[in-house]
Amino acid sequence: MTGAAFRVARIMRTVNRGVGLACGLVLLLTGLLILVEIVMRRTVGSALGGSDEISGYVMAAVATWGLSWALTERAHVRIDLVQRRLRPTGRGALDALALFSVAGVAVLVAMHAWRVLATTLDRQSLANTPLETPLWIPQSLWLGGWAWFSVTAWVLALCLLVALAGRRLDVAEAIGGAQGEGEVVE
Repeated sequence: MTGAAFRVARIMRTVNRGVGLACGLVLLLTGLLILVEIVMRRTVGSALGGSDEISGYVMAAVATWGLSWALTERAHVRIDLVQRRLRPTGRGALDALALFSVAGVAVLVAMHAWRVLATTLDRQSLANTPLETPLWIPQSLWLGGWAWFSVTAWVLALCLLVALAGRRLDVAEAIGGAQGEGEVVE
C-alpha cells in the first residue's frame, strides 16, 4: 500500500511538472505579447491594446495553477527550525499537519472562488475595460487552479498518511517533508 502511495505522489509530481511547464509557456507568451505591444507603440505609434488586462488575467491563473507545482516540488516556504530537531516520526506528524492544513485552506479558497464565479455567471459580468472580457473566462481559469491545488494537496496528504501508517518514514519524507537546503527532489 505504501508503494502505491509513493507511485500516486510521483504521478501527481509528473502531472504538476506539466502544469508548471504550461504555466511557464503561457507566461512567456504573455511576455511576448507585452513586447509586441511596446514595439508597436514605439514604431507604429499605436498598439494592439489589452495586453495589460490580459497579463493580469494570466498572472492570476498562473499563480493558482503554480501552487500545485510548488507543492509537489516541495518548494513552498516552510519554517522548519523545530522540525529539524525532531525524530522522523515527529517530523512526519508535522509534515502531515502542514499538508492537511494546506489542503483545508485550498478547499476553503476554492469554495469562495466558486462563489465569485457563480455571481459572475449569474450577472453575466464583463470587465470594465475596452476589451469587455466576459469575466467568467479568467475566473474559470483562476478557480480551476484553486480546484486543482485542492485535489493535489488532498491526494498528497492522503499519500503521506498512508506512508506514515505503514511506518515508511522515508516515503513520508519524500512526499511531504520540507526540502532541505541544496536538496533536489527527483
